[in-house]
Amino acid sequence: MTDTKTLWDDWCLTHAIAEHGVPLFSTDDHGILATKEIGRSAKTILLRHPEMENLIIRETNLIVEDWETKKHEYDGLIYIMFRKNGPKITPLYIGKAESFGKGEKNLSVNIKNLASDKSKFARWGDNYAYHIGDLSAVICNGHSAEKINPKYKRWATSLFEQTGDQRYRLKDQVYFWMKAWKPSDVGIWKEMSPTRLTFLEYLLIGVASSVFGDTVLNFEGRNR
Repeated sequence: MTDTKTLWDDWCLTHAIAEHGVPLFSTDDHGILATKEIGRSAKTILLRHPEMENLIIRETNLIVEDWETKKHEYDGLIYIMFRKNGPKITPLYIGKAESFGKGEKNLSVNIKNLASDKSKFARWGDNYAYHIGDLSAVICNGHSAEKINPKYKRWATSLFEQTGDQRYRLKDQVYFWMKAWKPSDVGIWKEMSPTRLTFLEYLLIGVASSVFGDTVLNFEGRNR
């Protein structure tokens, strides 16, 4: 049986994740994180990299078109936050955004109107309960203490370091990859394919946590 490290490396090579991954955060030339202020309270939010936003919009458009034409060929989106060394991918977080919301066959609010609305943005939105909003609450100004989620304190510790002037910079470059996923697509375990999106996420987290341990910031679905 193929060992988990080989499974992971083969998966990343098959999907050319090192080549197709893009920077996740906007920074200056020294890795200092860029921010913006939003809302009446002028709370500060981390800025996604333009390439990351373009990637999400491009892949999400496939889901939206699929839903509008009622073909239903896609389950949703699989994504990975990672670091890389050449072709070698070190995963930091693995997640999904499904096509359908809570209503039967309704397009998920997480992937609607993303070109104009960044509040949810395929799970990477500026709002609380979304990755950028919750991560911003940990390190940026204008957020109440009750909005600080311990999960994202772990993220911040892993990803950032504080500078002498109370700003934050990346410890190392962080990348992002996303793919619109069809239930007919081949997953990380070819013997278990084709693989639906929910099962794919479960398998990826299990394999990644087995190989990379606590580097993987997922809690649910980890190989313990």
